[in-house]
Amino acid sequence: MTSFDALLLLSFGGPEGPDDVLPFLENVTRGRNIPRARLEKVGEHYHLFGGVSPINQQCRELKAAIEADFAAHGVDLPVYWGNRNWTPYLADTVRQMTADGVRRAAAFVTSAYSGYSTNDQYLNDIARAREEVPGAPEIDKLPVYCGRPGFIEPFVDAARDALSRLQGDVRLVFTAHSVPLSQPNYELYVAELEQTARTVAEKAAPGTPWDLVYQSRSGSPDQPWLEPQITDHLEKLRGEGVRAVAAVPVGFVSDHMEVKYDLDVEAAGRAAELGIAFARAATPGAAPRFAALPRELLAEVGALPARTTGETG
Repeated sequence: MTSFDALLLLSFGGPEGPDDVLPFLENVTRGRNIPRARLEKVGEHYHLFGGVSPINQQCRELKAAIEADFAAHGVDLPVYWGNRNWTPYLADTVRQMTADGVRRAAAFVTSAYSGYSTNDQYLNDIARAREEVPGAPEIDKLPVYCGRPGFIEPFVDAARDALSRLQGDVRLVFTAHSVPLSQPNYELYVAELEQTARTVAEKAAPGTPWDLVYQSRSGSPDQPWLEPQITDHLEKLRGEGVRAVAAVPVGFVSDHMEVKYDLDVEAAGRAAELGIAFARAATPGAAPRFAALPRELLAEVGALPARTTGETG
């Protein structure tokens, strides 16, 4: 049995004020030669929300919820939090874990799927952070969890809630972040998304028609990405006579800026222009069922600490 002495919550990170926006975007796009004018254009999305992405606060809330779940089930394991692209930076967190005497940690990332940007990049980030810190602990990423009940069930509840806010014949539209077709393992990413969407649809609203579409495309227009984009798909649905859409951001764990802007502003605005009623389902965020996932994954790999007491189900 692998023994862990800490859990690392690993996330993407996001700006928490107007002065953070451009430095954050420069971190995200480092090495890709993105023109500054393009970064400033994307930055406008953040400035609509005061320059604050909700993701860091949701990570704070998720960390607290995981700690509460651990305490309720007798799991004596400290929880650390580090980000890929903003404070608290992963390397700084690994440095603190090392100072605290952590020797082996399990990493729970706020990305549920396989693929390069959703899984492999996090592994690379972990390796780089460990290289920066002498004596860094071993860090093992917990398994992909897109098919686990703790991820599925919050989306089922959220999809039902979104549907309840609409009338008539409603189309369920599941969304996920688009990626380039040149990205390694994109086929596995798509297969997992399709299975997750199918499962949520069957549980939330059996018989309701549904589609899987994409959002938040960036990069050169000459480069093929996963399609269709949600705004294009809304136009297609309008032509088919659809008048109500429940959008379920099944590709996201929490309300990233891609959810807040690309769905709540851009897609909702396009739906209004087309005369389509639009409701967006919530992401899992810090829902108790989702916060229980790290403990459940630790149990599945036989790695709950020996000091665990009380209920484990």
